[in-house]
Amino acid sequence: MKPLTQDRAPIYEALEHVRKMRLVPFDVPGHKRGRGNPELVELLGEKCVGMDVNSMKPLDNLCHPVSVIRDAEVLAAQAFGAAHAFLMVGGTTSAVQSMILAVAKRGDKIILPRNVHRSVMGAMVLCGAVPVYVNPECDDRLGISLGMRVDAVKQAIRDNPDAKAVLVNNPTYYGICSDLRSIVGLAHEHGMLCLADEAHGTHFYFGEDMPVSAMAAGADMAAVSMHKSGGSLTQSSLLLTGPAMEEGYVRQIINLTQTTSASYLLLSSLDISRRNLALRGRESFGRVVRLARYAREEINAIGDYYAYGKELVNGDSVFDFDETKLSVNTLDVGLAGIEVYDLLRDEYDIQIEFGDLGNILAYLSIGDRERDLERLVSALAEIRRRFHRSKAGLMKQEYIDPVVAVSPQEAFYADKESLPLRQTTGRICSEFVMCYPPGIPILAPGERITPQILDYIEYALAKGCSMTGPEAADISRLNVLK
Repeated sequence: MKPLTQDRAPIYEALEHVRKMRLVPFDVPGHKRGRGNPELVELLGEKCVGMDVNSMKPLDNLCHPVSVIRDAEVLAAQAFGAAHAFLMVGGTTSAVQSMILAVAKRGDKIILPRNVHRSVMGAMVLCGAVPVYVNPECDDRLGISLGMRVDAVKQAIRDNPDAKAVLVNNPTYYGICSDLRSIVGLAHEHGMLCLADEAHGTHFYFGEDMPVSAMAAGADMAAVSMHKSGGSLTQSSLLLTGPAMEEGYVRQIINLTQTTSASYLLLSSLDISRRNLALRGRESFGRVVRLARYAREEINAIGDYYAYGKELVNGDSVFDFDETKLSVNTLDVGLAGIEVYDLLRDEYDIQIEFGDLGNILAYLSIGDRERDLERLVSALAEIRRRFHRSKAGLMKQEYIDPVVAVSPQEAFYADKESLPLRQTTGRICSEFVMCYPPGIPILAPGERITPQILDYIEYALAKGCSMTGPEAADISRLNVLK
């Protein structure tokens, strides 16, 4: 038996062993290693389809791992400095929801920033927890939400001593980091758990001179998107836990919502990507940081664009900044971020991560090349030359303080009626409204609808933001409580 070291990939090794056995499949999936679906084989390749198999004894079972999946979890926990790591095949949405469901039940409070991903609010709809918002500061020039101030968290804890947990974004979509170590200390001092949404922070565990990772800061749970900066397949993720969390109970929570038919393509991609990061992550992410610094300098030299970085750090609401996030403010060019996002794709064949009302984000990771960044910089320069105009009339991506009237669960399941958008002023929303990406709700169930929020929604729609959430697909109506 080979020792369990970071150069191993137990799930992938087991898959290779099963493939060489040439088993005759009388189990699912029904394509039978691709023989029943030749077009799928043509699309994905024979090896890929051949590895799309069902759980069997040699391959372990994600719901109750005892062999190769268990070994992969142990290696992931070691690589990330966690007490335990759970392999997730429902995306980081599933990992975030499992965090919330593991610490809160109906009526329990969780302290959190309002600029959380929709998965956090979705979990509150499922379990009935009540959000206590720490309204973040905003950067007036950039129009973005910043991190959680330690004093604001302290006040929220003082006002809600019965809260079960504090949740922190580490980092935000734009790269902003809160003082996670201090927030963890505050939570623990008051008998609360600390949870981290690290969907965009996989590299914190491996890069040099990076913001602190959740596990290093002493957080109790962290949801980590391996498929974002970590290089695994889309929809694969990790849930990390610290020593205060009971492994068996957390797995029970995960099994409430995660599939019993886990994809071995996703599982093996997590296994292989963890190995890659453990062996080569420091070197790889050092290169990513160098690329990001180069691109930031070049974009700022164009004029009017502002690619922001560590100069934002103020020791509090911006405690640190993730330099791999190439976030660029576009307002001085006279264009909303979503307009630059669309121009880059439609005119220059460049697909960036997202554009909002005032910013764009180019997501850099281990697969990026210098020549691709040069192409991005050139395209941005040409967009400025071709489309520059006055910024008069452009709306900033300003944070709107929510007015929480009832819990998300109560509002979501309450008796409701559908009204035209402008007739909902003053009513309580019973559904989500968000631009996606980044998937941060503009409205969540239980929040009161204000004219300012409706102005924001209509402006975002007019600028071409992709809006999701409401039952009415065209966002012309909203469901509100009767």
